[in-house]
Amino acid sequence: MGKGLVGVVGAGTMGSGIAQVFAQAGYRVVLHDSLPGQIEKARASVVASLQRLEKAGKLGEQPDAVLSRIEDSDSLAGLAEATLVIEAVSEKKNLKQEIFAELGRLVGANAILASNTSSISITALAGATRNPKRVVGIHFMNPAPVMPLVEIVQGELTSLETVEKAKQIVGSLGKTAVVSADRPGFIVNRMLIPMINEAIFALMEGVATRDDIDQAMKLGARHPMGPLELADLIGLDICLDVMETLYQEFADSKYRPCPLLRRMVEAGLLGRKTGRGFYEYVR
Repeated sequence: MGKGLVGVVGAGTMGSGIAQVFAQAGYRVVLHDSLPGQIEKARASVVASLQRLEKAGKLGEQPDAVLSRIEDSDSLAGLAEATLVIEAVSEKKNLKQEIFAELGRLVGANAILASNTSSISITALAGATRNPKRVVGIHFMNPAPVMPLVEIVQGELTSLETVEKAKQIVGSLGKTAVVSADRPGFIVNRMLIPMINEAIFALMEGVATRDDIDQAMKLGARHPMGPLELADLIGLDICLDVMETLYQEFADSKYRPCPLLRRMVEAGLLGRKTGRGFYEYVR
């Protein structure tokens, strides 16, 4: 697959990061988001990220050259010519299925439809299309421009050809691909998010302070970031969505979301993106 046109649906933290990764690798990108003002926020985020990379000597060309490869569209129809479309909207299965159903009607028969979902079934998303064999999970880690890993998720009807093409695409981005079966949480989040949830339980129950919990995991387990810091980076709403999915799919109490996590999400304390989570941030 050549470096053709890539569509990205959803211009939030992950969508904007994914658009940047593809543009840096030489792909043309069309970015779509239905929320007013979100595209402008995404562009500002990409500009800031590229400037940081340039300052650190990690960008091989001028930021404007990368930005010139990112276009925007006010409708999904603007992605009709894409050979790959990646959905990166919020973790709501019904919303994702609606998007996949429409994309299935819009894009060419040979185009790959992918989801960046953290935990929702690729098989369920593929079922909303007429050609489920071309639907695959391409799950980037946050922040997408920095993290080297991408999970490729094979749904029950995803063809081996689609999986191989997805692996080639990930390789062309300079990322490393791992392949997961279509099981709740896939590889990383099935282990990572319950650990974060348990850290929040430890905080709620008074086992230790926020700082001591994070320090313990950084120094005792050699994690580069404490679990509460990491929750703020991921977004507490995303952490809750993943835990809810794991709890519903496995029907196992060990995946019960911590009540403190739920209360913080209800209060709008979502982490870095809102300026406050377990920590406070300058916005």
